[in-house]
Amino acid sequence: MHMCGELAPPHKLNHVSGAALQMQRELQWLKEMEMFVNPSRRTWYNSDDKTPQMLFSENHEKLKSQGEQWMKDTATSCSIAAALIVTVVFAAAFTVPGGVHSETGVPVFVEKSSFIIFAMSDTISMFTSATSLLMFVSILTSRYAEQDFLYVLPKRLCIGLLTLFTSITFMIGAFTAAMYTTLKEKSNLFLIPVALLACLPVTSFVLLQFPLLIAVMYSTYGRGIFGKKSDRREDCNKNQRKQWLSTSIRW
Repeated sequence: MHMCGELAPPHKLNHVSGAALQMQRELQWLKEMEMFVNPSRRTWYNSDDKTPQMLFSENHEKLKSQGEQWMKDTATSCSIAAALIVTVVFAAAFTVPGGVHSETGVPVFVEKSSFIIFAMSDTISMFTSATSLLMFVSILTSRYAEQDFLYVLPKRLCIGLLTLFTSITFMIGAFTAAMYTTLKEKSNLFLIPVALLACLPVTSFVLLQFPLLIAVMYSTYGRGIFGKKSDRREDCNKNQRKQWLSTSIRW
């Protein structure tokens, strides 16, 4: 347990991208090793009168600060994009393609299926971008406690990135549907390059941010550090509990 309180060497930390995920992996090592020892031994003191948790906090203070800064920078950048999307799709809801009838206020193209697609895409993009913005704001205002790097902060980052990706996709879908509704009767050739260019922002986001999302999801929700050895770990815990109980009875 005290050995897990030491900071991993740089060549091991560099296998994980991002200081926050490195801090998460260090916490996972500590939590995994806690399952191998009896609860009474998790608070033992070493020769310096330090418990494993005290030693971990002392050796990982710098990495914790770096992880906090990395998380804040990522959340700030993504929150700006989410705020811009919220502004755009909110305004698009009141400036529908083709306008509205002056007498009734009903949209002109309300009967067209492409307009329904526009309305649904704009609505989904609005709510997902607002959710993404709230997630990133919650990251910025988090207390950044040591244990938050294990699950709380990565979970919020996953939700924020997923909803941001969804909002970008449906925003582009709403734009494409609006162009199709407006220009279908006038120029069909213009719609082909619009559809091709609409894939550019989504593809760019996938190439730039999707690897980060996959890394966070795999590190948070994937298999543990010991992979498929979870059954073996449970058997080890059972054997240790039996030995501890038999020792207690004998004493």
